[in-house]
Amino acid sequence: MATALQCSFKLAITAESVPLDTPKNKKKKNETAFKETKQGFVDYDSGKHEVSTRVSGLRKNDIPQHYRLRVEGRRFQKDWTVSEVVDMVLMHNLSEDVEGLLNRWVGRFARKNFPVLIRELVRTGSIEHCNLVFRWMKNQKNYCARTDIYNMMIRLNARHNRTDQARGLFFEMQEWRCKPDAETYNGLINAHGRAGQWRWALNIMEDMLRAAIPPTRSTYNNLINACGSNGNWKEALNVCKKMTDNGIGPDLVTHNILLSAFKSGAQYSKALSYFELMKGTNIRPNTITLNIVIHCLIKLQQYEKAVVIFNSMKEKRSECHPDVVTFTSIIHLYSMCGQVENCEAVFNTMLAEGLKPNIVSYNALIGAYAAHGMDNKAKLVFNEIKQTGLRPDIVSYTSLLNAYGRSQKPQKAREVFEMMKKNNCKPNLVSYNALINAYGSGGLLADAVEVLREMEQAGIQPNVVSICTLLAACGQCNKKVKIDTVLSAAEMRGIELNTIAYNSAIGSYMTVGEYDKAVCLYNSMKKKKVKPDSVTFTVLISGCCKMSRYSEALSFWEEMMHLKLPLSNEVYSSVICAYSKQGKLTEAESTFDLMKKSGYYPDVVTYTAMLHACSAAGHWEKAYALFEEMVKNDIKLDTIGCAALMRAFNEGGQPQRALNLAESMREKEILFTDAIIFELLSACSLLRDWRTAVQLIIHIEPLLPVASVGLINQFLHFLGKSGRTETMMKLFYKMVASGADISFNTYSILLKNLISSGNWRKCIEVLQWMEDEGICPPYEMYYDISSFARKSCGAESAAIIKERLESLKRKFRDQTSTSQSSESHLLT
Repeated sequence: MATALQCSFKLAITAESVPLDTPKNKKKKNETAFKETKQGFVDYDSGKHEVSTRVSGLRKNDIPQHYRLRVEGRRFQKDWTVSEVVDMVLMHNLSEDVEGLLNRWVGRFARKNFPVLIRELVRTGSIEHCNLVFRWMKNQKNYCARTDIYNMMIRLNARHNRTDQARGLFFEMQEWRCKPDAETYNGLINAHGRAGQWRWALNIMEDMLRAAIPPTRSTYNNLINACGSNGNWKEALNVCKKMTDNGIGPDLVTHNILLSAFKSGAQYSKALSYFELMKGTNIRPNTITLNIVIHCLIKLQQYEKAVVIFNSMKEKRSECHPDVVTFTSIIHLYSMCGQVENCEAVFNTMLAEGLKPNIVSYNALIGAYAAHGMDNKAKLVFNEIKQTGLRPDIVSYTSLLNAYGRSQKPQKAREVFEMMKKNNCKPNLVSYNALINAYGSGGLLADAVEVLREMEQAGIQPNVVSICTLLAACGQCNKKVKIDTVLSAAEMRGIELNTIAYNSAIGSYMTVGEYDKAVCLYNSMKKKKVKPDSVTFTVLISGCCKMSRYSEALSFWEEMMHLKLPLSNEVYSSVICAYSKQGKLTEAESTFDLMKKSGYYPDVVTYTAMLHACSAAGHWEKAYALFEEMVKNDIKLDTIGCAALMRAFNEGGQPQRALNLAESMREKEILFTDAIIFELLSACSLLRDWRTAVQLIIHIEPLLPVASVGLINQFLHFLGKSGRTETMMKLFYKMVASGADISFNTYSILLKNLISSGNWRKCIEVLQWMEDEGICPPYEMYYDISSFARKSCGAESAAIIKERLESLKRKFRDQTSTSQSSESHLLT
């Protein structure tokens, strides 16, 4: 009993579906010779099915009498059907004796079998087997050249991008006295169109007209496609106009080809305009049409309109249902918008619709994860490609490499690169650039340069993108010398820097503090007539502000305004910061107003710059008005902005408002930094609010290892001044336990406050700590403690204090003299 329930069926097609000009024989034995039958095989257990078309052809009883006598009784002559011959030919390798197999076929004596045999072989797409059989066929004595056979061979060569062979067949058929028809010229135009030889296609069209063969709609469509596939949309439109002038109206295929021509030529707006004109005709768009429209909308960043079309295609009553290309485009859309969750949701919807993703769909999903550094999910999708039976291509590997690069895992990126080469997938220029970026972003500049050399050894010349990547890496790694080296390497290789490369180099110089070299490179950029863009001036202006070169920043701002380049929030924020640092509040306010009038929305950085300007000018009212405007616009204030606002309150005599702002920060869970605590201490000092100041210890304790010494010293002095010496000492102990740096000033603050509180025992203890740390107390400290002992303590206590002080001084002198003698001994 069979292990699987299997079913085979045969469906006879009553009408002849052979597209050849096969003459019908009046004899009954010829009536069904060239009719197609369908044979199917279904295995329900494994879920497999196969459907094939079978053609019998003329058999032994149908060939002429004298040929039957020649093969009668010969056991090597086989009465096979045409389909059986095709199957056996395909089973043979090209090096095997295919001609010997064909010479055993009885049906070779019926010349009507030849076009059917070629047609069935052409359907399989095996061009080498077709060439072998066609060569054998021409050597047969009963062979008669036919136009339809040559047409099929020309179309097959066109499908395989063999333009020269297709053209050779065109001339050969005329030598055999076969007159080319419209299908011949269509196939030849299609072949040259696929090869990008649109001028040849136009010349063939002219030859067709000279031969008095009227072009069909397919001819024009092939010619339009030949022009449009290279992005030559203007010539495609001219051909379409000629088509209309000759009385042949465009159909849906014509419209789709023209839309595709606009897409290939990056004329996305024109494509959408043409689509609107198409709506006015009686031709309804199909899925291919809407896919092109969605692609153009994505390129124009009109994402909402693209999603609307996609949703309309998913409706049940829609005539155009989304296919794999549609879903892939939407995945790319959400990837560009940064909505990775939607990318995954669209991919799962495609699976739920029963569509099988192709390699492009998987690559789009990997690219979405890679753009956000989600290397784990990108790796899972990459493994899923292998599980589905598809083979990862160069885009798959490069996308995964990018994912590891963005997540700063250069070693993982190198593993993917080696795996790519191991699996016979040759890395291209994009792959090498991605690996350079992975090392550069990870701070491994030497390895990034080594990849550049490796690329050249592999025969791939670096381009301007490679140089841009290396320059950006130099800035990230803070390597001044390497920037000059990379620029010299680009000049030696003849790589001309474009605007993006200059921006990377200028930005790297600004990052490492090389202002003069950055300006020199900018001047060189202008001399070579490379136009600076908004990014160029953004880098220059923000870099100048970071290096406190505010006058230079404003000079670049004026130049940028003169060139009428698009501005950005970063530029406005930097200019406002430059004005505020120079105390020019009026100019800062006018720039801020200009920003809002120009349609830009100030962000938290811009508002923070304005808060600093108001604080520097002492206008707390204006600072508070900006704060209310931020709350109204739902812009969250960060720690830097809060510190600037508190400074404005303190300098404007409104310390209570600073404390109120601190309460608001606690509610919104905004972290307290050194600057915040410093301003709060100032506010508490102005209000003499000792209780609130003590409560700040909760916020300063986590900051002790990284807090500035000045801030901690101020806090200790504030606690001692308020008479809370015990709290002061507890904070000092925590400071020591956290490993924070303790300076001479810290000990001085402790001693002064301890003397003021009369705690001489702690003073002696602090002096002992200073001795252990090798810090020499000044003479004034000993004098102050001695004076306090004589005035405030009894004679007995004063004697004890004096004895201990003398002991500490002797120990410190001994240690100092010992260290000096050892140093002199080492010198001698």
